[in-house]
Amino acid sequence: MLGRFHEIGISTADIRASVEFYERLGFSQAHTADTWPHPYGVLTDGRMFIGLHQIPFDSPALTFVHAGVARYARELESQGVKLAYQHTAEHEFNAIGLKDPAGQIIVLIEARTFSPVLRRPENASLCGYFGEFSMPSADFAAAKAFWEPLGFVATEEADLPYPHLALTSDHLDIAFHSPRILDRPVLVFRDQGMHERLAKLRELAVGTWRDPPRGLSSDKSALLAAPEGTELLFLEEES
Repeated sequence: MLGRFHEIGISTADIRASVEFYERLGFSQAHTADTWPHPYGVLTDGRMFIGLHQIPFDSPALTFVHAGVARYARELESQGVKLAYQHTAEHEFNAIGLKDPAGQIIVLIEARTFSPVLRRPENASLCGYFGEFSMPSADFAAAKAFWEPLGFVATEEADLPYPHLALTSDHLDIAFHSPRILDRPVLVFRDQGMHERLAKLRELAVGTWRDPPRGLSSDKSALLAAPEGTELLFLEEES
């Protein structure tokens, strides 16, 4: 098991611009610890946490808190898992990285790096309801075989609003879409009145708007790129 979901770690060259972007969208800041030596901030909509790191790294990274990271690293290696990196020296903050079959980086750290936020999950941001973190994958079967033993439960593959495989867990839902749909990970938000919500979001004049994936209506769906490049996908929720 990966442990408890902590954050979606994102690299940014300008943390102030990134923080202001998510705050304009209705996200709340969390109080961060002094774990990292670089500028670091956390934003949340009550369901999902974005960890903004002003330092280059393989991003976005799905980050989990796992007790005994050094011991677990040895266990993973004994099972034939190749680690992308390992920082488990006695006097350093323990963290390891590994990748799924499609190359998505997963990070396990020894402890939380920010305090809990008193924000109810139903208090959605201006983006609507956060659905899942969706990643490109050319092999849904391989993705399912990798993630299910780690505590995620796959649902049936779906064709709408585009072909995808969704997996649920207690604290984070993920999904996989074809690289032909989108060649990068996206944060997926849904709302039954997305057309009206998009009109209000565009009035904020933040980020960069892009056309939605092929086959999706531009009236009811859209892509919004944050200053650091993270893409938010907005979808109309079927009633």
